Amino acid sequence: MRYIIFLMGMLIASPTFAQNNVEVASPDGNLNITVSVQQGKPVYAVSYKGRIMLENSPLGLTTNEGDFSTNLSLVNSETGEVDKQYTQRKIKQSYVEYTANTLTVTFENADEKQISVRFQVSNNDIAFRYELPVWGETLSAVVEKEATGFRFPSSTKAFLSSMMEPMTGFARTAPSYESGYVADEALENTTAEYGYVFPGLFRVGDDGWVLLTETGVSSQYNASHLSSHHDGVYRVEYPHPEQNNAFGSTGAQIGLPGVTPWRTITVGESLKPIVETTIPWDVVEPLYEPSQHYEFGRGTWSWIIWQDNSMNYKDQVTYIDLAAAMDFEFILIDAWWDANIGYKKMEELIRYARSKEVGVFLWYNSNGSVNDAFQTPKDKMHTSIARKKEMKWLQEVGVKGIKVDFLGGDKQTTMRLYEDILSDANDYGLQVIFHGTTLPRGWERMYPNFVGNEAVLASEMLVFVQDVREKEAFYAALHPFIRNSVASMEFGGVVLNKYLNKGNEEGQERLTTNAFQLATGVLFQNPVQMFALTPNNLDDASGHELNFMRELPTTWNETRFIDGYPGKYAVIARRSGQSWYVAGINAEDEPKKLNLDLSFISKENGKMILDGAQGLSSRQKDISLSDGTIEVEVDHRGGFVMKF
Repeated sequence: MRYIIFLMGMLIASPTFAQNNVEVASPDGNLNITVSVQQGKPVYAVSYKGRIMLENSPLGLTTNEGDFSTNLSLVNSETGEVDKQYTQRKIKQSYVEYTANTLTVTFENADEKQISVRFQVSNNDIAFRYELPVWGETLSAVVEKEATGFRFPSSTKAFLSSMMEPMTGFARTAPSYESGYVADEALENTTAEYGYVFPGLFRVGDDGWVLLTETGVSSQYNASHLSSHHDGVYRVEYPHPEQNNAFGSTGAQIGLPGVTPWRTITVGESLKPIVETTIPWDVVEPLYEPSQHYEFGRGTWSWIIWQDNSMNYKDQVTYIDLAAAMDFEFILIDAWWDANIGYKKMEELIRYARSKEVGVFLWYNSNGSVNDAFQTPKDKMHTSIARKKEMKWLQEVGVKGIKVDFLGGDKQTTMRLYEDILSDANDYGLQVIFHGTTLPRGWERMYPNFVGNEAVLASEMLVFVQDVREKEAFYAALHPFIRNSVASMEFGGVVLNKYLNKGNEEGQERLTTNAFQLATGVLFQNPVQMFALTPNNLDDASGHELNFMRELPTTWNETRFIDGYPGKYAVIARRSGQSWYVAGINAEDEPKKLNLDLSFISKENGKMILDGAQGLSSRQKDISLSDGTIEVEVDHRGGFVMKF
């Protein structure tokens, strides 16, 4: 990794600010931020190529040491540059060059206490955070709430997922970032009682796009979300008091000097900067060194289709054999393994998996005190003493990773639990997947052994809920532009059964085609993918479908937006080594013809899997890019994949 920061500081004293107005632009000059104070309140505005993307929007914090949202004056500013290069195996881009102009603006309140806001502006991305100094002899503070907001032009349309009501849902485990979405919704209609999760996507006029999220959340702060739209503004809202059974602070306890997480704004005339952004990782750094070289890849997972009854020795052997037959690297063994298989027999099962060159992930219930989740193993992950004892055993028997479930809530106490699990797991050489969870906020880079969060209406809901099956294509056509744009997404997909049950019989019927399912294996990015294939697929799936899954990478060197519109259709290209994969899906009511520009691909010949002539089937054909373009017709709820 190369990391170089050039600072060109220019301290400007307060008399310079006769107009109380400072600006910073991106390196290419297209993205601009203006910061000012209006009637004692700090605000900022964002424009792109001269067009307003965010009108004057509020800034500020309220702490137990003072209010920094009103009665402020702008006292100085400092400008600079950041030039940074880094490599990261677990995200959409393996090598990143990040160049930004910086502006640090310092405000002073009526008590003569100061606070700064640091902005970093790259060509399509803004990241900003609050920086709190030492105030006299005060070396600690509590940040109680933020005034930070986002005021869009009134004609803007929203693409948002609502925050779940705390202590509801299965075993009172909510919120877990598993709600549906509204799309192209008027701002005045986005009034969900508990607000909206990050990220949020917005269409400004006909050709402007803005993506909002946050990054850099660790044990040192709480996570946040967007409020409902009120008085023309979405605000950064801290966790609701009812989370964690109403225990724990909703704000952040920090040492001074201290900083908040970054709030990020990605802006573009098209969806290309939205899909390709790396800002969640550009502004964070690893918090510790990996204890070993972690391997990523694909896995089998019996629970998603065969459910709880499959947590037995025989069925897990069958799924280990499936992983071996598919050349997959892992198997995930889910809840109840301790009760139905037992620790001693599990050691035998792990040895069998190792003989087949299949690594094992084991499921754990995170809970010990905050909800009613009852699945076991339980009471193993929520305290340091129990966790280290369990992880020592996991290391001794050769387990590769753990999946920890039911971590609803965004309070700082929960962020500490995430970090404690990750840090301890690294000490024992374990990778970690979280389910029933919040959005990962820069964690792929911050925590070397982190390999994905659910934080989405994922494949399990396809099994349980008819409405989710009916909207599968709609949601899948949103994720590349919103949820999966800012973080890895452990979806657990690619279902090739016609019915989502063990017998592949009448019941939960899948409504999307096989080619659609294969496409999600490329569209949905996560360094460790636990797929929903079943043993019967070795006999009933087409050979070209199985071969595609045998070769499918889970880590990528490059990602490109090709075409699409959120909730309607999506086409993404990803490169692994010298191979390009192009995947697309159609969520619209009619078949869709697409003329795709793939001129960036140097290879002329490839293969494509596309929708078959009838039913859910697929077919494969040879394709050519002689002029750099290709025409594809995609069925309703259909898809395609290409490999060059």
